[in-house]
Amino acid sequence: MGYKESYNEWLNNPYFDEDTKKELQGIAQDEKEIEERFYKELEFGTGGLRGVIGAGTNRMNIYTVRKASQGLANYIIKNNGQDKGVAIAYDCRFMSPEFADVTACCMAANGIKAYVFDALRPTPELSFALRQLHCIAGVVVTASHNPPEYNGYKVYWEDGAQVSVPRDEEIIDEVNRVQITEAKTMSLDEAKSRGLYNVIGEEIDDKYMGELKKLIIHPEVITEMADDIKIVYSPFHGTGNVPVRRILKELGFKNVYVVPEQELPDPKFTTLDYPNPEDPKAFTLALKLAKEKDADIVLATDPDADRLGIYAKDTKTGEYVPFTGNMSGMLIGEYRISEQKRLGTLPANGALVKTIVTTNLADAIARSYGLTLIEVLTGFKYIGDQIKRFEQDGSHEYVFGLEESYGCLAGTHARDKDAVCAVMCLAEAAAFYKKNGLTLWDQMINIYEKYGYYREGIHTITLKGIDGAEQIKAMMEKIRTDPPKAFGELGVNKFVDYEKGPDVTGLPVSNVLYFDLENDSWCCVRPSGTEPKIKFYMGVKGTSLEDSDKRLEALKEAVIAMA
Repeated sequence: MGYKESYNEWLNNPYFDEDTKKELQGIAQDEKEIEERFYKELEFGTGGLRGVIGAGTNRMNIYTVRKASQGLANYIIKNNGQDKGVAIAYDCRFMSPEFADVTACCMAANGIKAYVFDALRPTPELSFALRQLHCIAGVVVTASHNPPEYNGYKVYWEDGAQVSVPRDEEIIDEVNRVQITEAKTMSLDEAKSRGLYNVIGEEIDDKYMGELKKLIIHPEVITEMADDIKIVYSPFHGTGNVPVRRILKELGFKNVYVVPEQELPDPKFTTLDYPNPEDPKAFTLALKLAKEKDADIVLATDPDADRLGIYAKDTKTGEYVPFTGNMSGMLIGEYRISEQKRLGTLPANGALVKTIVTTNLADAIARSYGLTLIEVLTGFKYIGDQIKRFEQDGSHEYVFGLEESYGCLAGTHARDKDAVCAVMCLAEAAAFYKKNGLTLWDQMINIYEKYGYYREGIHTITLKGIDGAEQIKAMMEKIRTDPPKAFGELGVNKFVDYEKGPDVTGLPVSNVLYFDLENDSWCCVRPSGTEPKIKFYMGVKGTSLEDSDKRLEALKEAVIAMA
């Protein structure tokens, strides 16, 4: 069926509601918009759904969400998991509560119990909750840090991690078999009356907080320094506001200042161009408040609170210095690992897990403390998968995991990156280092001096729409078939194509190209799995901040010239 036929089907089929039809009638004269909305079905990928909200097969709406839920329900039933139920969480975005209920009612219509949070919650708490409730699967309705017109749908399995190979592909197959008008549903009232719609509340919140507190290494230092540490925090209008404030308060931190303009849920993200802790402009209000309060650290979590961005004060200049996700992750990792080593609690078979596009500083830290360094594909679900494997085969004990995109996890209470946990760990580290006369920036420099000045960057090209997808595909194919022999002055030591699969790479098949370069440098190319982008990751190692920044800039210029 062509896009025009699909458009007319939605206009005329009684399955679709009148509001949907009215929206589509409004674009009747816009051929390009009709094509964009109907030229394909919104792809259910390895991470679930993500797209612009609106009517059409290539948009996020109650019908595409219901179709995805029906495919997931079919898969659950095939795997005899229908008696275990599905946990569902949602964020602050437009249509998030509605999509959560659409998912729940579809599950109910298939005889599967749904457990739905009573209000917005962080993504990592969903990972925690589904294991507490012994569910077969979980769903988080979120588009993470995407612009406000987006929403998404992420699927988790009973181990608490996002679905990975081969389960993700099997679920995709089930979703693709579902005709959009054949997805089942049930009224909310009926689902509740039949005991198929259940509300999750504070009991899970309390257990989640309890697990986080177990990860604290030096509660006595927090108690000693709680009056001296000043923390500015922004939830970016999202799910982190309540749990972050709660954990800091219960640990005893006295001076926590929340950015008032960004405290409450706002699906428009009115105060932000882009609700992403990677964007320096997103910290404008937080930094203003930090200067007013003379804060030690400035923290911000993305809308679903799985990613954390930070600034820390440099007392020598009085300025607040931004940390990349690699830097903040390694700051937490070095603190926890070094203190566990000093206290004799670091496991002899401990493992540090990172993705292939994450800093090589992780490798150096792992070597220093005798930990096994394990690399996985991009996506925290692969780190979650390692935790499960460790528990099954006893080969290693998970110590810490991180990815470059501002996500990390201490502990195994969740199987996804957890910014609430990261806030807690950074606040503890700030207290510990301040007691020892150091700021977090001082400690970051100490880490660089100890291991080398590892610095990383990224070059992103955004190509939207039908043409954009084809351009990204063509760019990847060109680099794959004719890989460069050098990036500027850096020769290529080794080229790895992850599409060749486990026999060559030791990892699952993935559309990723990796270049090991001279002078401890590297570059990795991959299309985004959630946005219309192609990404060029890169890293260098220098002898000072100035040297490493110079090396990184030269590598980035070479990448841009090649792209």
